[in-house]
Amino acid sequence: MLDLTAEMSPTADAGRSIAPEWEDPARYWPRLTAATAHLPAPVAVIDFDALRYNAMDLLVRSGGLPIRVASKSVRVRAVLDAVLQLPGFRGILAFTLAEALWLCETHEDIVLGYPTVDRVNLQRLAADEVAASRITLMVDDPAQLDLIDSVAAPGRRPEFRVAVDADASLRSAALGHIGVRRSALFSAGEVAAFARAIVRRPGFRLVGLQMYEAQIAGQGDDAGPDAPLIRMVQARSRTELRGRRAAIATALAEIAPLEFLNGGGTGSLEFSGSDEALTEVSAGSGLLGGHLFDGYRSFQPAPASAFAFDVVRRPAPDIATVLGGGWIASGPALASRQPLPAWPQGLRTLPREAAGEVQTPLQGRAAAQLRLGDRVWFRHAKSGEPAERIDRYHLVAGSEIVADLPTYRGEGKAFL
Repeated sequence: MLDLTAEMSPTADAGRSIAPEWEDPARYWPRLTAATAHLPAPVAVIDFDALRYNAMDLLVRSGGLPIRVASKSVRVRAVLDAVLQLPGFRGILAFTLAEALWLCETHEDIVLGYPTVDRVNLQRLAADEVAASRITLMVDDPAQLDLIDSVAAPGRRPEFRVAVDADASLRSAALGHIGVRRSALFSAGEVAAFARAIVRRPGFRLVGLQMYEAQIAGQGDDAGPDAPLIRMVQARSRTELRGRRAAIATALAEIAPLEFLNGGGTGSLEFSGSDEALTEVSAGSGLLGGHLFDGYRSFQPAPASAFAFDVVRRPAPDIATVLGGGWIASGPALASRQPLPAWPQGLRTLPREAAGEVQTPLQGRAAAQLRLGDRVWFRHAKSGEPAERIDRYHLVAGSEIVADLPTYRGEGKAFL
């Protein structure tokens, strides 16, 4: 069992004044290479000390609010289980109903982060009173309630727990919609009207609210020429959202006794943790430390997860090509969603090829020194998606692999 309270390697930073090893690339990445040299590529690792550091840092940044772990950004049950053993982490934010039904075999508090129209698994949920008591469905439209009732009528199933998803984006007269397109419910009046409709319907119990501020949590504020504009828009969004979320919370308190009011993400924990309207925050990507978080001013997670490919050809003196590499993160198809060559330093992908499914040419000052069979380490842009490509992460502590951690895929699961 993965235990994040243990000190497993000489690089553990608890109670020490030395800088963590990942701040010295010339020590960190060669250590991972040595630990995995006997394994064929692609090879994926999680560094124990870096994972523990990130988990503790999230707790500090949340300001005391419990953190619900976003499983989409992990997809490794051993990591989910270990993090949830730490005081301050509580519950899972799942991404599909099939996944939630699987996880609820061993976890009691699972919130589905997105609405579902999965009729087969809604039938499974309706037939399982224990699962129905452990899983909270996400809704933002009466049509979703209608669909659930069409699958299993209220009198023929357990009462379903539901939470309302409300839009946390910024609506700007000058810039338009700033944020992701999620719920159509925006104002306190709209959320309250829908909440009243829920409590009037048999077969449903309103237990929570979710408001995810992607324009703050998912947008770095310290990268590129747009950083000053991003900081200005985020400051405006924080002010607007704090007031609107308080109004929504007040309105809902008069309608139903809620168990949780959820907000935030890895990139906005300081803000969300200080929002008095919330009772919990969510985070997941910050545990593994994808390179998208390199562009934030308020925090810097450790690169806890990484994957490596081997050089298989040299098409030019200044180019080395690795087999594989195109493990792209979700979101707009921009360079920021590509894997980032991390070691050796000074490598970059080619603009006309980028990271490819079967090969990735790399150029830069280090490419000329790479030989066939040499290993190149990459960091993923986000966190969860690499687990759909591999069946296990190798847990590295110090100079050794101390455990293999199966991914969802490694356990025979592919949810989305």
